[in-house]
Amino acid sequence: MSDSTSRGVFNELLSAELKTLKQTAQELSLPAGHVVFRQGDPGDGIYLVEKGTLEISAVVAGGEARVLTTLGPGSFFGEMALMDNQPRSATATVATDCTLSFIPTDAMWRVLEQSPKVLISLMREFSSRMREFDRRYLHEVFQADRLALIGRFVQSIVHDFKNPLNIIGLAGDLAGADNARPEDRREAGELIRKHVSRLSNMINEVLEYTRGSSGHTPLVPGSYREFVRQTLADIQPEAAQRGVAIECENEPPEQPLPMDKARLTHVFHNLVNNALDFTPAGGKIIFRFLDGGREVVTEIEDTGPGFAPEIATRLFEPFATHGKAHGTGLGLSICKRIIEDHKGRIRARSEPDRGAIFSFTLPRAPAA
Repeated sequence: MSDSTSRGVFNELLSAELKTLKQTAQELSLPAGHVVFRQGDPGDGIYLVEKGTLEISAVVAGGEARVLTTLGPGSFFGEMALMDNQPRSATATVATDCTLSFIPTDAMWRVLEQSPKVLISLMREFSSRMREFDRRYLHEVFQADRLALIGRFVQSIVHDFKNPLNIIGLAGDLAGADNARPEDRREAGELIRKHVSRLSNMINEVLEYTRGSSGHTPLVPGSYREFVRQTLADIQPEAAQRGVAIECENEPPEQPLPMDKARLTHVFHNLVNNALDFTPAGGKIIFRFLDGGREVVTEIEDTGPGFAPEIATRLFEPFATHGKAHGTGLGLSICKRIIEDHKGRIRARSEPDRGAIFSFTLPRAPAA
């Protein structure tokens, strides 16, 4: 709100009414940093800035206070108290040493009731200010939401990258040890290559997630049994480090399935890492496979505490943690996208006295 417009509202008062207001008004001299009122305080009157500047701020998304406007001499604030007699909707803080005039609500209303022209002018100014506040508030909310989203996104990436980076570090130590045997160095080198490749795939998945799915994943027929065996062999060391065993109740089907092996590998790693986060040392992660004719069902069950059944449909939402100490649920959301790009389905359930159970289907032939 401009100072000239603010002065205009009060300049429309007749001299007798101005005199009444001045008699009622309380003059306040406040230093920089002083809080005139806080968001949620009772609304008991209106203020006029005589000297200095003052900031109006409000709490936006994430609980952070943002400055919505700065007011100078001639500006009034706290006018919401005149309209609805509700608690303050924002916080007023002195920016530079201020002299304010405080006019109680009852005194202001007595004057406005005698001057409809001033009341109309005040309402117009109030409407204009609310439009500006709405615009600034929405901008600040969107800005705060974007920053919070970026923070959660980065948290998820860092969490997902820790496991392969730890294995690369351990393999590097093994390869560089003075007493390492040639076969140990070869095994460590292979482990490093595999997990560097895994990190590369993870980065590609994150980039794909930010772009959105193309829906045109190239699927190449291959042995699902060999793929599962190799993938679980790569995952075993990571689970063993955390004292968790990986078992297969039965063999996966031997017949070929159309797959994008690089992306499907990421699904296995993500689901196992998710299970490891909830499975205590000494527990198990159990794989089982069902040949349904037109599709193959893969089921992964852990011996952790499971989850509340009502959140099953929300587990695959981006950034939904549901009690997870680390990460944001981005991994499960990416798993869902990969399986759907394979024209399959992914589900989660939890049964009494059992852990979490995730299952996904892969069709034997890609849909037309």
